[in-house]
Amino acid sequence: MSSVRLIQFTDPHLYGGADGALRGVATLPALRSALAAAQTQDWPPQAVLLSGDLVQDDPAGYQHFRPLFGNLGVPVLCLPGNHDEPQAMRQVLSGAPFVLDDHFDLGRWRIVLLDSTLAGSASGTLSAASLQALSRSLAAAGNRHCLVCLHHHPVPMDSRWLDRVGLTNASQFFATLDRFSNVRGVVFGHVHQAHDALRRGVRLLGTPSTCAQFLPHSDDFAIDPRPPAWRPLELRADGSIVTEVMWVDPHQAGISRGASSAA
Repeated sequence: MSSVRLIQFTDPHLYGGADGALRGVATLPALRSALAAAQTQDWPPQAVLLSGDLVQDDPAGYQHFRPLFGNLGVPVLCLPGNHDEPQAMRQVLSGAPFVLDDHFDLGRWRIVLLDSTLAGSASGTLSAASLQALSRSLAAAGNRHCLVCLHHHPVPMDSRWLDRVGLTNASQFFATLDRFSNVRGVVFGHVHQAHDALRRGVRLLGTPSTCAQFLPHSDDFAIDPRPPAWRPLELRADGSIVTEVMWVDPHQAGISRGASSAA
């Protein structure tokens, strides 16, 4: 396998009910639209990544994921966000094609999945056990390149309110990564906006939500009217990453808006 195609969907914020809405966006139809758009442009991938906040504080929302993603014929890599309930998520999404383990290997790449959730907080942290698991996954990767995935952003987003709820021990996270030469990228959600930067040769990629977006560079909470999005990643055999954010056409997708509810 010369390269690996991975498609990231993040922050769908589903509810148990099909008509649940977040910040004016009906989240289940928006996720369906993002998936349908990706299937017309970036299909097939070798795996799908769901990078947290699968539900909006409603574990009944997990019931939607098997009908949506269970029959795609590819592994679906899942990690939790601050609005998820990790135990319920693991219980409902146990078994193929869903993967909730520490890492998953695809060709020349190892995809490392981290749980950055902190109970009772919108911020995130990586426990000592998680950092140790990260070290083990990177050390045992052999000749594979590594893509590290977590929900919370480990770098500032130049947004005062949002940077108060990022990864609280980012320095420890990067100290761990800096010990290894096989890390090529870090992918995260949580920020509901695009981010693409380079740190010590490692690509840092934030991805917009499949529902409502946050206004970039905002001191106070504000909504960006941009539509749902997804991110295809081409992970090449030489360790390079080719990626861009793809946006759903709201007119073609027919995304409906409902009553707003708290994020």
